[in-house]
Amino acid sequence: MVLKNATLYNDDFEPQIADIRLEDGIIAEIGSNLTGDDELDLSGKIIFPGFIDIHIHGCDRADMADASVDSLQKISLYLAQHGVTSFCPATMTLPRKQLVEQFKAAADFMGKEDAAYMHGVNMEGPFIALSQKGAQPAEYIRLPDMEEFKQLHSICKISLVDLAPEVEGALEFAQAASKYCVVSQAHTDADFETAEAGYKNGFSHATHLFSAMPPIWHRAPGAVVAAFDNATSSAELICDGIHAQPCILRMAFKLLGEDRSVVVSDAMCAAGCDDGEFELGGQKVFVRCGKATLACGNLAGSTTNMHREFLNLIGFGIPFKQALKSCTINPAKVIGVDSFTGSLKEGKRADILIVDEYLRIQTVLVKGRIVVNS
Repeated sequence: MVLKNATLYNDDFEPQIADIRLEDGIIAEIGSNLTGDDELDLSGKIIFPGFIDIHIHGCDRADMADASVDSLQKISLYLAQHGVTSFCPATMTLPRKQLVEQFKAAADFMGKEDAAYMHGVNMEGPFIALSQKGAQPAEYIRLPDMEEFKQLHSICKISLVDLAPEVEGALEFAQAASKYCVVSQAHTDADFETAEAGYKNGFSHATHLFSAMPPIWHRAPGAVVAAFDNATSSAELICDGIHAQPCILRMAFKLLGEDRSVVVSDAMCAAGCDDGEFELGGQKVFVRCGKATLACGNLAGSTTNMHREFLNLIGFGIPFKQALKSCTINPAKVIGVDSFTGSLKEGKRADILIVDEYLRIQTVLVKGRIVVNS
């Protein structure tokens, strides 16, 4: 297949008018006046790399916690419909037995995806701080356990593991776990010094920055400022306008810079659904005007998607190039898959999002296969 006459954002994330030849699911050639038996004229259209969501619990009434291949397939299709071509489903703080079942389902799902494909699991919890549990069930929070981590990783690849750097054994765990995956600061009450020590001992990422962390205070900077201050770490941002106000997002994107900001949805099963009552980790969640909360008022994930967040960022005044990189190559780099996805480059997978001049989704290709076509 040859995609012709579109404006594409190249490997440097600069726009150019060019053709793309796809062969065997790979971007075989980018150039001018390319020809082939199957040509698709995309005049007036824009080609992006497919979005990558490295932190999503569920959508369309399906959840990773269902421990079901069918649920993961529903997530896969919903994500593709919203411009996401690959993802990391996220677990929660739950009993070990339940996590084992979820990891088994994920292992069965990998390689059989109908649409967006899975890189590995985002293990959010159970090694977090009780004081910053957010929507994580308190009764299942436990200390970092390398044996449990290794068991789960042996069942299905873990791409990220989240934990609070201040809990007992966290730094030792992070040093060991970082040999297997990305270790991320999450659900933490750490002061600046403890968070900073984490980045020197295996941590390299921060989960949904601002959420489940102490707010910034100039006399007690905490984990948020440590994430900004560490020049080599990356940080997730939920860009629904609910978890963080637009002015805060503008500040965060400026401080993180073009290469360290990572957009995630942190969506739960209510994403793509009307308002109502749902469940997250065995807890009732109430969605009103798209805002998901527990009965106590704590936010319980989001109901957004990466395409909506990308549009939000443009509306919030985030530079276009940074917004696009934050949805594509930056998350790819975080989990170490940027050698084969995350940008439009010869030799990489043909994970492609085609939009119109108003940035509305037209077509989505996963590994060169059209999975969404409006």
